Amino acid sequence: MGLLAVGMVYAKISPLIKKESIKNPVTIEQAKIKAETFINENLMQPGTKITIKEAEEKNGLYKIAVNNGGTADIDTYISTDGKIFFPQAIDIEKLENDKKNAAQTDPSAAPKTELVKSDKPQIELFVMSHCPYGTQIEKGILPVADTLGNKINLDIKFTDYAMHGEKELQEELSQYCIKTNEPAKFNSYLKCFIESAAGDSAGCLAKANINKTKLTTCVAATDKKFKVTANFADKTTWKGNFPAFDIYKEDNAKYGVGGSPTLVINGVTINSERDSASLLKTICSAFNAPPKECDTALSTAAPAPGFGTGASASNANATCN
Repeated sequence: MGLLAVGMVYAKISPLIKKESIKNPVTIEQAKIKAETFINENLMQPGTKITIKEAEEKNGLYKIAVNNGGTADIDTYISTDGKIFFPQAIDIEKLENDKKNAAQTDPSAAPKTELVKSDKPQIELFVMSHCPYGTQIEKGILPVADTLGNKINLDIKFTDYAMHGEKELQEELSQYCIKTNEPAKFNSYLKCFIESAAGDSAGCLAKANINKTKLTTCVAATDKKFKVTANFADKTTWKGNFPAFDIYKEDNAKYGVGGSPTLVINGVTINSERDSASLLKTICSAFNAPPKECDTALSTAAPAPGFGTGASASNANATCN
């Protein structure tokens, strides 16, 4: 997955840009070409490309379906003059109604912003294995895990749907089984996987010395138990446009996980910038008595989204949702 602009939902944003304010509109076909060129030249990782499958006019914008080789298209938007690209749109009305309904149905589901402190913070990080923003925060949090060691419990989990095709489902099965069978090797494997150029699972299994026989057995049993492959083939089980991944279904429901990444600390969903220094500060604020390791100087550079190493110019909290 190379496209950085993922996790997009259609929004009612026509009040912001009205068609009549556009002096030199382009045709839909021209907008498709312009969007495809812009995305491939500016937002894709080397060696990867997207294609534009279709476009239509929606509320004063062109809605463009982008395909990155996965099973589902991603909706993006471009102004009718072809000058402004919208990689992400949020339906404000729907979001506010969902939050209101959740709070009315279950008071515990209302948004929480204050950290709960404990002697040993419990960190649950929900990601999609091929979400560029999931891999971004994983790059930031692994040095924190190395720094704090057994003073925290870090558990990397997965959202209950996958946006990046069958390869994502298979990788998540594999990572789940590595955690289950050989937890001491998991962080080593994960670091290799997210820092490799294109998610080199096979190479990282060898590098981390993962027992492949145990892994294969576990993956087959887990796949059968949670019907991962079966549900992928049966689109009636999908969550909207994406296949389900039900291993952590109950935890997703408990915390209202709606995208990758979602960070939960001591049972509270928390936002944090994704550089290691910021994540260390956020997690250390959840200790009753922060250990001396919390004074460690870690990198303040935001990791680059997607696979590979390097830094990002932005530390924004974008998500795949």
